[in-house]
Amino acid sequence: MSTNAYDIILRPIITEQSMETIQDKRYVFEVAKDANKVEIKKAVEEIFGVKVKKVNTLNMEGKEKRSGAYPRGRRKSWKKAMVQLTPASKTIEFFEGMI
Repeated sequence: MSTNAYDIILRPIITEQSMETIQDKRYVFEVAKDANKVEIKKAVEEIFGVKVKKVNTLNMEGKEKRSGAYPRGRRKSWKKAMVQLTPASKTIEFFEGMI
C-alpha cells in the first residue's frame, strides 16, 4: 500500500501548550498510528517545504467517556508527533496567524 504525505500528517494540534513552542520552531501534529519517525519527517518536509531536525512521537490513549450511568465508551486512541525544525529552516506559515 502506497501512502502519500497527506495520509501520514492528519491535522495540526492547536492548543495553548503547542502554540508556546512555535517560537522554538516546534510544531505538533496528529499523525497516522502506523507512521514512523522517518515517514513523519519526510511528510512534513514535503508538505511544508521545511527542514526537520528531530521528531518525537507519543501514542495518546483515548479517554473514557460516558453519558449517564452505563453507556461507557472510549474516544479513539491516536498518535502525536512533535516536530523540531532546524534553526536555518523557514517557519510553517500555517501557524503564523495563530500566535
